[in-house]
Amino acid sequence: MTEPKPPLFCVALFLLLILYAADPILTAAATPSPIDFDRDIRPILADNCFHCHGADEAKREADLRLDSREGAIDQANVIVPEVPEESLLIERIFTDDPDQIMPPADSKLSLTEKQKQMLVDWVSTGAEWQPHWSLVPLSRPTPPTVIHTDRVRNEIDSFILARLESEHLEPAGSASRERLLRRVTLDLTGLPPTLEEMDAFLTDKSDSAYEKVVDRLLASPRYGERMAWNWLDAARYADTNGYQGDPERTMWPWRDWVIRAMNANMPFDQFTTEQIAGDLLPNATLENQIATGFNRNNMHNGEGGRIAEESRVENVMDRVETVGAVWLGLTLSCCRCHNHKYDPLSMRDYYSLFAYFNNTSETGAGRSGQMEPTVTVTTEDEDRHMEELALGIRKAREDVATWEAKQGRAHEDPKPSSTAKLPPEIQKILDLDVEKRSGAQITTLREHFEDYAKSLTALEKAIAKRNRFAATLPRVMVMDELASPRETFLLTRGIYNKREESVTPAVPTNLSPDQKDAPPNRMGLAHWLLAKDNPLTARVIMNRYWQIFFGKGLVDTPEDFGAQGTRPSHPELLDWLACEFRESGWDVKYVHRLIVTSATYRQDSRITPELRAQDPNNLLLARGPRHRIPSWMIRDQALALSGLLRDTIGGPSVKPYQPDNVWAEATFGKKKYVQDHDDKLYRRSLYTYWRRIVGPTMFFDAAKRQTCNVKSSITNTPLHALTVLNDITFIEAARALAQRVMQDEASEPTVRLASAFRRTTARYPREDELAILLDRFHTVRDQFAAEPQIAKDLLACGESARDESLDPIEHATYTAICSLLLNLDETLTKE
Repeated sequence: MTEPKPPLFCVALFLLLILYAADPILTAAATPSPIDFDRDIRPILADNCFHCHGADEAKREADLRLDSREGAIDQANVIVPEVPEESLLIERIFTDDPDQIMPPADSKLSLTEKQKQMLVDWVSTGAEWQPHWSLVPLSRPTPPTVIHTDRVRNEIDSFILARLESEHLEPAGSASRERLLRRVTLDLTGLPPTLEEMDAFLTDKSDSAYEKVVDRLLASPRYGERMAWNWLDAARYADTNGYQGDPERTMWPWRDWVIRAMNANMPFDQFTTEQIAGDLLPNATLENQIATGFNRNNMHNGEGGRIAEESRVENVMDRVETVGAVWLGLTLSCCRCHNHKYDPLSMRDYYSLFAYFNNTSETGAGRSGQMEPTVTVTTEDEDRHMEELALGIRKAREDVATWEAKQGRAHEDPKPSSTAKLPPEIQKILDLDVEKRSGAQITTLREHFEDYAKSLTALEKAIAKRNRFAATLPRVMVMDELASPRETFLLTRGIYNKREESVTPAVPTNLSPDQKDAPPNRMGLAHWLLAKDNPLTARVIMNRYWQIFFGKGLVDTPEDFGAQGTRPSHPELLDWLACEFRESGWDVKYVHRLIVTSATYRQDSRITPELRAQDPNNLLLARGPRHRIPSWMIRDQALALSGLLRDTIGGPSVKPYQPDNVWAEATFGKKKYVQDHDDKLYRRSLYTYWRRIVGPTMFFDAAKRQTCNVKSSITNTPLHALTVLNDITFIEAARALAQRVMQDEASEPTVRLASAFRRTTARYPREDELAILLDRFHTVRDQFAAEPQIAKDLLACGESARDESLDPIEHATYTAICSLLLNLDETLTKE
């Protein structure tokens, strides 16, 4: 039987397919896929093209820009929408000519076949251009409709659940009440729950039990201390200047202002305004001025031979880049020298921002930590004492003035009635009003006149007493504004004295500025940072708040919302949160409460094999957050569990235990660490003295505090175990925890071990876990009984008093078990 011949159109179709297969451009154009420019195309261009064809005119090749629609599409034949075969861009990425191919071979860059075809698809479907996602004006998305409405506690859950349903993933169930209580208590206060708090929550069967816990934690003074840590990292707060000499400074009153502001739930717009421009507020208070210390937290190089103006300019640059990172999520540092290669930021934009900060009276000279402008910070008691000292000075001056008046030497009649001729130096002093005479001039008078030396001596002593007391009062570096603005210039390659054209204060031209009525100073900048048409601030700050609770932000590059950063995993959720934050009146505690009361946050953190395969990094949030807590929180947790923690808020920084000679090695023996004692050893980590060039040794994963840091570090290094197992603080905490358990619980080992386990993990141990602990208890007790001196040595660790009524062998044994419990993964991890 003869097979039928295929119809003519089939043959034609077959030949056409062969033709298309031979031409990759036609193949891709024939099967276009939905392309999102900002998600799919911009990253390809940014990574491979912007370096030579971006905003930096000095580095731009062939006068071609691919970072803007005007540069890429409006130039003849570079990109011809809907006609890829006529587009030079497409021709260059497919050519075999080594002299013509893009990216060039010597760039070490290359496009995958998938990326090439994606570019073809984009051009063939019209080459639609969109702004970068973070620069799109902020508008409130509508929470999506979901199938499982019973899993939604608030709008956050609608966005998360809709994504999970589209991925055919099931969200995890709720975490156990014990784990949830521990999680939210650590997140909102940085401390673990107490036994009393555990019992109260577990026995509260009301529907609002968890919400009541959240409200209690938000109202706790511990909340401000916990949240301040992240802000101090961003603000590069430390107790010294940095650089080789690393002289001391007094900035802790600014740190305390931050704590107070956060505990009072200061609206974030006010929090921003006071730190950027508090000194420019009408009738600015001392608190307003202290707030501006944010921009004086930068390092300062005052070493010998240093040019003051160079230091001053670098300090201003640091302020520009810190504000850019903290509020805008943009990397501005490269704009010191040239236009940004990836983002729509120019060198002119950089120095226009520089102009806002270039008008303070700071000179860049000196090396102390109290470089002008400063304010003196006093308490009410100190103010009263200063007034008492001033009263003593006034009384002593009145006595002097009275004597001189009797002698005809009062300041109203500067010529003495005595016929004796006075030395010119003495006459010159007498001609001055008593109030205006310096301490040295008073001394000169006392040495010349014996007949009223007693009055002069009293005045000398009163002034010296006042000066000694005033020298003890903290002086905090703050911002101020010169009456006549400094002229600001573009600086060639960022060199302080290589000036180009002058610029005036202005915000970046491509970030929707509306500054017509704004003052050309830091107050105008603060207004713009918070303006409704600024698309960045609310997004950036909400992303960092999300990072606090989930370990990473919805944008995993909180420091970079530009083209080189990552896109948000849930862009609509981020925008909804940003709008909610702004429209709530910038209410920080409100949005924190919104996050921690969501079903998303309250999920169990355990991961299934299926979920590990599909979403190992929990980007889709099908389970709750689980990660190691940071080193500062590990220390605070140990102090709290042991009962050693002292809860005094604020005050000068303290120096707890630290290995010998750490400072000496880093400072060539010029700085000696003098450890504090008593309660100062047990203050929260927030108050630990921070030397800029060698930070506190127990904080093995903390930011360096030399520049702004807005990305949390989650670590699991050998330093983690070495510190928690061997540092004096943790051994002493284990000893104190053991003592606490022995004093509070019945003498049976199982009761005490179960109590210690529950205190550290917030749950009772399982039977098999308790059996392991009991077996270890007996083994360790036998070892200490055989070598009692080792037990005594262990119990001698740390300066806190030991209850001598406790049997040392028993106490040492429980200390070893408590040390084990403080090192459990479950104790060191927020689950």
